[in-house]
Amino acid sequence: MSKIAVLIPCYNESQTIEKVVREYHEALPEADIYVYDNNSTDGTDEIARRAGAIVRYEYRQGKGNVVRSMFRDIDADCYLMIDGDDTYPAENARQMVDLVLDKGVDMVVGDRLSSTYFTENKRPFHNSGNRVVRYLINKLFNNNVRDIMTGYRAFSRMFVKSFPVLSKGFEIETEMTIHAVDKNFLLEEVPVTYRDRPEGSESKLNTFSDGFRVLRTIASLFREYKPFKFFLFVAALLWLIAIAFFIPVFIDYLQTGLVLKFPTVIVCGVVATMGALMWICGIILEVIVKKHRQLYELMLNQMNITLSQKKDDAKTDD
Repeated sequence: MSKIAVLIPCYNESQTIEKVVREYHEALPEADIYVYDNNSTDGTDEIARRAGAIVRYEYRQGKGNVVRSMFRDIDADCYLMIDGDDTYPAENARQMVDLVLDKGVDMVVGDRLSSTYFTENKRPFHNSGNRVVRYLINKLFNNNVRDIMTGYRAFSRMFVKSFPVLSKGFEIETEMTIHAVDKNFLLEEVPVTYRDRPEGSESKLNTFSDGFRVLRTIASLFREYKPFKFFLFVAALLWLIAIAFFIPVFIDYLQTGLVLKFPTVIVCGVVATMGALMWICGIILEVIVKKHRQLYELMLNQMNITLSQKKDDAKTDD
């Protein structure tokens, strides 16, 4: 029997965590349910433990830190990650798990935005923020993922054990999506029902500060995953600036036969040279990124061989 782990990162979710644990235990009775408490002060851990969850702790604050610990610590064939705020009903849990175990999907995305999110969510800036992030990632990375920032996902063992978690906070979902797209993992989306938090339960997401972190993460990952496009954009911007300042000087030269603004010409030359250097940097880094992808694929092949050997050994023991 395949091992399923339900992962629930939590910070002060005492009002909802018991209901979440019980619902997912009923939906996936064979699964181990892990609640990772992230410095809660309202007794979330004890409530989860009484509801039947396996409670562990992550003392470094931030969802990204919690995900890092969950992925490192837990060994399973399928991982289902949800939030502890009771916004994701358990009705899609079995379908998402089956896609990983039966079809070999590496990441199943619980798509809120194609379902009830925009009608249930009462925070308008969150609605527009989700649209902006979705547009940027799909344009920059040439993809069509409908929900970038959902906290409802299922993962294969291969994805979990090969995913380098770098983010510390709520930008972790963005990082997961970009990594899956860039590394050509098999990704599928399942429309899921979303319901707003119950009265008295407050979101830990700060609309503006966390939104800024997400945008900064997108820019950083675009530079790292698509360096040629990133540095070509910087180079083009520098060249446009150089041309804009050079044209009036050139027109004066055509009219008078004299270069009247030598400092401007020098600055234009320096800026144009900087643009050329950015372009060259982009070419070099693109080669390095391609080599990294090749090494990553070889590492995945080696991991697949190791996992297959473990399964064969387990069958032999049985």
